[in-house]
Amino acid sequence: MNKSFHNYFIYLLAFSSGFSIMGIELLGGRILAPYFGSSVHVWGSIITVFMLSLSFGYLLGGRLSLTNPSLKRYGSIFLFAGITLLPIAYFATPMLELVFDNIEDSRYGSLVASMMLFFIPTIILGMISPYSVRLLVTSQDESGHVAGVLYFVSTLGSALGTLATSFYLVLWFEVNTIILSYCFLLMVLGILAICFYKMELKDAQVQIQA
Repeated sequence: MNKSFHNYFIYLLAFSSGFSIMGIELLGGRILAPYFGSSVHVWGSIITVFMLSLSFGYLLGGRLSLTNPSLKRYGSIFLFAGITLLPIAYFATPMLELVFDNIEDSRYGSLVASMMLFFIPTIILGMISPYSVRLLVTSQDESGHVAGVLYFVSTLGSALGTLATSFYLVLWFEVNTIILSYCFLLMVLGILAICFYKMELKDAQVQIQA
């Protein structure tokens, strides 16, 4: 796999992660609404949890990228993110009922519910951006440019994910169907990244033998 394809593939994955993050964040409002309403403090809870989770994810992703960065590990992040999103589709209702029954104040109830549902998956999704930068940067001189392009692509994905989810997907599909679609997308991309890693490894071995 040549360098250009390698870089475009990473940009595609970064775009997809941004798309997924904002799509899931918007769906969070729909998931919590039947129990806690859709007032400003509910959205404040969701946004706080996502921002906090992403900040931890950026920190962990940057640290992970310091040791033997590879497409294999990169793909594993996507796989793990997809897996940790699955409980939102299958167990959100009993989890929300538990919180609703035990916390009367909807402000704190929505905050606890958001933490339970979205904290771990969003941390993992946040790891993708710094790890992407590490895989793309090959020299110190280009690091700023690469990071700028990467965050442009990722944020563009977030914008389109916001529009696609709020304008179309929620009108066409049930919330759980959309969540499962995001899970499937992330896991497929993770598998592809691992497969491309194996291809790169095989090509490198062939070149050494030649």
